[in-house]
Amino acid sequence: KLTRQNVFERDAFTCQYCGENKDRKDLNLDHVIPRDQGGTTTWENVVCSCIPCNTRKGNRRPHEASMKLVKKPKRPKLRTFLNVQISRNGPETWRHFLDLAYWNVELSD
Repeated sequence: KLTRQNVFERDAFTCQYCGENKDRKDLNLDHVIPRDQGGTTTWENVVCSCIPCNTRKGNRRPHEASMKLVKKPKRPKLRTFLNVQISRNGPETWRHFLDLAYWNVELSD
């Protein structure tokens, strides 16, 4: 399902504008086509971005901000998530439960 955590994992915790790998706390989600320009919250329109790149892009399409995507966003295959789940370290005791609601809630318009 489309969640913040799944988008971050699909994009390998890498800003899709500058290509830098970041900690989760330094990333957010960006609508490639802004919602007020008809963009939707779908796998094909949401990417991981660092805060400086998201600020630079603002409420514009990438080409309007002279930016390019590292890779075109698409719905990931199940295999992508199985590999990530197997390799991930165990969660911290309480933080895990507190984070689950935020990181795993399904995104929608």
